[in-house]
Amino acid sequence: MIDVALLKEICELPGAPGFEKKIRDFIVDKAKGLVDEISVDNIGNVIAIKRGLRNPENKRVMVAAHMDEIGFIVTHIDENGFLRFHTLGGFDPKTLTAQRVIVHGKNKDVIGVMGTKPIHVMTADEKNKLPKIADYFIDLGMGKEEVEKWIQVGDPITRERELVEMGDCVNCKSIDNRIAVFILLETLKELKTPAYDVYATFTVQEEVGIRGAQVSAHHIDPDFGIALDTTIAFDLPGAAAHEKITELGKGTAIKIMDASAICDYRMVSFMKATATKNNIAFQTEILTAGGTDTAGVQRMGKKGAIAGAISIPTRHLHQVIEMANKKDVQASIQLLKASLEEIDSFDWSH
Repeated sequence: MIDVALLKEICELPGAPGFEKKIRDFIVDKAKGLVDEISVDNIGNVIAIKRGLRNPENKRVMVAAHMDEIGFIVTHIDENGFLRFHTLGGFDPKTLTAQRVIVHGKNKDVIGVMGTKPIHVMTADEKNKLPKIADYFIDLGMGKEEVEKWIQVGDPITRERELVEMGDCVNCKSIDNRIAVFILLETLKELKTPAYDVYATFTVQEEVGIRGAQVSAHHIDPDFGIALDTTIAFDLPGAAAHEKITELGKGTAIKIMDASAICDYRMVSFMKATATKNNIAFQTEILTAGGTDTAGVQRMGKKGAIAGAISIPTRHLHQVIEMANKKDVQASIQLLKASLEEIDSFDWSH
């Protein structure tokens, strides 16, 4: 149903916030044959333009998918070669236990493991306390002299985990938000009759404050905005019905609001009508905590944008075991394509 091999490549490439070069180069290579123009701005966003076919008023639709993933940065190398680090993006500390990471050093990637005090030597009080980020260090299996041949303060760190298929789902680190990068690239492949000019924007530094989307929206000044990002699927044991946000396998999600943006009611209505007309399975999303590039796209253009978002239901967010359903991914591609082809057919007046 979906190109899992391509998705695997996209998810497994490194790209911590501010250090997106490898994933950016991959995106440019894949997108350049699918669009009319492509460029990289000063902050590192990739802007790929596909010209509209029915666009006498030069309307612009910005579609934003952030390419960065949560990660870390080296802050200290101690006398025994252990690394201390700072987080780039949001982490639940307990998810770091027993994980491998990749330190992207000087001409070499080095595998390390997240370490902390062994339970065997913890006091009773320590055993009962939740872990903190500061409790962890990275063990590279080398002494300081060898570590410093390859690693220096300021090097980025990403998590090590390959993509696997599990039933109808894909599972990997960085499904957030590489699944959206995949959806946008696949949509560009299939998009033959866009109504207005499409600015397919692969943004940087979303995980540390939607920085890339703010810059690109200010530059593009879109009339319409569609963000692509993951959302919480809390369809797990113990979850009450009102807590689920979304569920895997129930279709793509049309965002109504999150903590950083209330989607334009016209865009929500348009997406619902488009999905219904094209027999695309969908659910709605209200996320009361957390935000996406939607906010930057909506607010940072000179006149503001009629903005909304297509969200991909995902379990276990901000862990190395993020999980999305392939049917929901396909539905997201279908809804984005149909929206870009039919956006000129809707009454956008207030």
